[in-house]
Amino acid sequence: MNIHEYQAKAILRNFGVPVPEGHVVYNSNSARDWAKRLGGGVCAVKAQIHAGGRGKGGGVKIAKTADEVKQYARDMFGMNLVTHQTGPEGKTVKRVLVEKGSNIADEFYVSFLVDRATDKVTLMASAEGGVNIEEVAEKTPEKLFFEAVDPVVGLTAFQARKVAFKLGFEIPQVKQMVPVLMNLYKAFVEADCSLLEVNPLIQTAEGDIICLDAKLNFDDNALFRHPNIRDMRDYDEEDPMEIEAGQYDLSYIALDGNIGCMVNGAGLAMATMDIIQHYGSSPANFLDVGGGATIERVTEAFKIILSDKNVEGILVNIFGGIMKCDVIATGVVEAAKQVGVNVPLVVRLEGTNVKLGKEILANSGLDIVSADGMADAAEKIVKAVKEK
Repeated sequence: MNIHEYQAKAILRNFGVPVPEGHVVYNSNSARDWAKRLGGGVCAVKAQIHAGGRGKGGGVKIAKTADEVKQYARDMFGMNLVTHQTGPEGKTVKRVLVEKGSNIADEFYVSFLVDRATDKVTLMASAEGGVNIEEVAEKTPEKLFFEAVDPVVGLTAFQARKVAFKLGFEIPQVKQMVPVLMNLYKAFVEADCSLLEVNPLIQTAEGDIICLDAKLNFDDNALFRHPNIRDMRDYDEEDPMEIEAGQYDLSYIALDGNIGCMVNGAGLAMATMDIIQHYGSSPANFLDVGGGATIERVTEAFKIILSDKNVEGILVNIFGGIMKCDVIATGVVEAAKQVGVNVPLVVRLEGTNVKLGKEILANSGLDIVSADGMADAAEKIVKAVKEK
């Protein structure tokens, strides 16, 4: 799960991490009022969407007066903000963060993430912080350095000091950085983050260390432990079909192909997408109905797939292990009757009671094509779509 910058900063503030004073607003008059409450002077006006690169897209402005804050906020509300992370379709700005300005002397990059190679939380940092961190990673990766954290001991003061010195800080700033890094690590672990990124972390002209921006991603499987974080979810920032799928415990991700996929098991789903690509077409989605699929879940899965106007055919690829093939076949038939599938439908079943499952499909009276294997299924659905 992703959250907005202002929400991430509120969480970090609770862990003792220094962040700028600011407030989220929903109209330009409120933006001006909060600029005055922050003491006037220079303020940052920042569009709040779930994407990075907002500054390059015009979503971050520096205002010198409260009236400028109002004007910038008015320009941002309702704008379609396009960044390298939103794609060409962009995202609509519905909320804006008004923040007290900082006298930036230098910018740095700091993040915590799970390194799958070491199975440890890893601190990644660079003295080349700011909007071009992606270019640093691509062109000069030697400017990024890493510090693996022992899961038993946690981030130690020694490691934090080593990172601070590598970033080039002087002794006064090193003393500030040690608790900042350790509190960031504490926030990462205790909030069950999958990513914690501060870009930029700044040193002000006065010598203070401040986390000027923040991005937090959370492990969905751990949200039951954090109802306060779960309530920060902004459904306006998510795909409506993915939200609907979540209501029925379906794992769904929309893609840009033309063949809808309904599969049980993430590994089988990935393999199904690959073999569709191999036979000359593209998957329209990733959809895992899980091992305990019911008629209701299969029906909703069909509805979600067919709500995508790009879908020209559907491939159902089920391995009946815990769930028997005859039960799956019954669910597919009932769902197809309820929904009214009007595109080619190919079903491949394998596993327990597969023979009975295929008989149910054959006797359904519906235009369902049965397949004997993954390759056969992919070839049949791609051919059927091309011959439409």
